[in-house]
Amino acid sequence: MTEQTHVHHAIDYVEIGVTDLDRAKAFYAAAFGWQFNDYGPGYAGIRWVTGDGEVGGLAVGAPTGAGGVLVQLYSDDLEATVSAVEAAGGTVADPVFAFPGGRRFHFLDPDGNRLGVWSTAGA
Repeated sequence: MTEQTHVHHAIDYVEIGVTDLDRAKAFYAAAFGWQFNDYGPGYAGIRWVTGDGEVGGLAVGAPTGAGGVLVQLYSDDLEATVSAVEAAGGTVADPVFAFPGGRRFHFLDPDGNRLGVWSTAGA
């Protein structure tokens, strides 16, 4: 079992504003395999990859949509992740493109939150 650590000045927790908690949980579970800790009708914690601790949360009532911080996820297989996002109901906003260090794409979740996914694979 790997223990979650907290690193000074590193991204430690990200809250994603949503309008429908069940829909958001279903989207992120289907697209990325995320699991959640439920804290009532308005909040779900996003579990760390080992299931111990949390890296963020889905918050009903928090601001949604573009204009906030761009959260970047990592993928070992970018094309498979694009397919998973679309199959889960997300919308690709910027198709896969090259940038220094790899390739990435941006997508909108069902609440309009803009996130990115990047990879060194295929760079």
